[in-house]
Order: sequence, then C-alpha cells, then structure tokens
Amino acid sequence: MKEKKNYFVHESSYVDKGAQIGAGSKIWHFSHIMSGARIGANCILGQNVNISSEAVIGNNCKLQNNISVYDKVILHDYVFCGPSCVFTNVMNPRAFVSRKDEYKITTVREGASIGANATIICGVTLGKYCFIGAGAVVTKDVPDHAVVYGTPARQKGWISHEGELLGDDLVCPRSGRAYVITAKGLKEKNRK
Repeated sequence: MKEKKNYFVHESSYVDKGAQIGAGSKIWHFSHIMSGARIGANCILGQNVNISSEAVIGNNCKLQNNISVYDKVILHDYVFCGPSCVFTNVMNPRAFVSRKDEYKITTVREGASIGANATIICGVTLGKYCFIGAGAVVTKDVPDHAVVYGTPARQKGWISHEGELLGDDLVCPRSGRAYVITAKGLKEKNRK
C-alpha cells in the first residue's frame, strides 16, 4: 500500500527515505531533501534547495531558490531565507581534509529574515525577528530585532515583529508595538 503524503514534492525533486516533512509543506523544482533532514509544517522550499541530513527547518519557513542548508544549521519557526543566501558549517574547509567532527551549530531564531545573497558564517546565532540585509556577511551573533548589513555585517538599527524599521521611540508604525532594549536585543514592552 502506497503511503499518502500530506505535503507536496515536485516531480523533479528528491526526498530521501528517512527525511521528515511536516503537513502542508511544499518542495519545488530540482530540490533534494536528504535522509534525516527535518522540515516542519507549512514550509515552502523554492527551486534548487538542498537540505542536509542534520539540518532542521521549523514550521512556516520560506526558503527561496538556490539555498543549501547544511548539517548543524537550525532554522526555527517563521524564518525567511532570501534567494541564494549561504550557510556554512565549518570554519576552515579543505577538499582533502575531513572536518565533519568540527561542524559548528548555526541557529536562526524565530521570525528572522535573511536577505538575498547573504552569507552566514557557521557558529553564529541570529536573534528573533532580526533582519539580515542582502549581500551581508554575518560573522558574529545578531541580537533580537537587529538590522544588520554590510561586509562584515554591522548593526544599523532595529526592526519590529512586523518588519518595520523603528525610530528612536522604538514603536512600530504598523502595529503600535513598543519595544525596549535588553542585553539580548529588543523585546516588546510588558512582555517577559
């Protein structure tokens, strides 16, 4: 009896046995999901996306075209990855030296957005709802709600839960949410 899938995989893509894919997810053209990979519910993976066996994708994530999520990269819920953004998993690769035991964990927290062609160097944590500008090279941790861009990426401001740049008052012009600065970045006022 053939197993009924509750997710969509385009006929040109491969999902290896042992991969876990949540309900409602869609995997588009020429993608490869390796055995052991975990993808949450309601995710959209664009054309030419590769998910390695030790990668974890949360619920409701959107990965645009031409992205590889390598071993030890963890995307929490509601993460957006722009076209051709790049994740790494080893600091000093050599074709002739195996470094699989040296892979570093890269964590992208809930609601973070990564712009097109940005590069995320392994071992960093991108904070909740942060925004990584297109073409940025991220070499260190990014605080919650921070806006970073450039090479290397530097913080240039703050962004709200809804993706609006914040002024000095730290109040979202779209939602009216107010924020305060903490050691981890911004947090919403009156929230713990």
